Amino acid sequence: MLPKLFITDIDGVWTDGGMYYSSDGDVMKKFSVKDGWGVSFLRKLGIPLAIMTGEETPIVRQRAVKLKIDRCHTGVKDKLALARQICDEMGITLREVAFIGDDINDLPLLREVGFSGCPDNSPWYVKSEVRFPGEIRGGEGAFREFVEAILMQEGILRKVVDECITPPC
Repeated sequence: MLPKLFITDIDGVWTDGGMYYSSDGDVMKKFSVKDGWGVSFLRKLGIPLAIMTGEETPIVRQRAVKLKIDRCHTGVKDKLALARQICDEMGITLREVAFIGDDINDLPLLREVGFSGCPDNSPWYVKSEVRFPGEIRGGEGAFREFVEAILMQEGILRKVVDECITPPC
C-alpha cells in the first residue's frame, strides 16, 4: 500500500544541516536538486507532500515555491500535532503517512507514521527506530532515496521512472 501523504523535514534531510552565514548575517542553505525528482515522482502518482521544519526561514518557502509544494510549514514546534491535523483534514490516519526526519525533534512523528525514514548521517538512535534508514546523507538526495525505497517496495519505481522520462515530469 502506498502512503497517502508524504511529510518531510528539511534541515538535515534536504540540506546537510549546516547554516551558512554571510558577513552581513544572511543565512544560506544548500539543497540538492536530486530531491526534486522525489517530488516529481510523488506528483506523478498524485500523492501530496508536506514540508515541516522547525526553522522559520524564507529559504525553505522559496524552495517549496520552486518545486510547487503547497503545504510548507515553517517554525513548527510540534510536528506530530500538525501531522494529526493534516491527516484529519485529509481523512487519513498517521499509519497512511510517510515521514522522513533526521533528529530528536522528529522522533515523536517518526514513531507514529506507517512509513518512517532518515538519512544516513542521522544519529544511531534515530536510525534504530525507522523502517527505511537511508544510505545517503542529508543534503545529497536523502528525500529522493526515501521516496524511491517506498516505490521500490511497492514494485512501481521502474514504472514511475519510465513515465517521468517522456514526457518529463
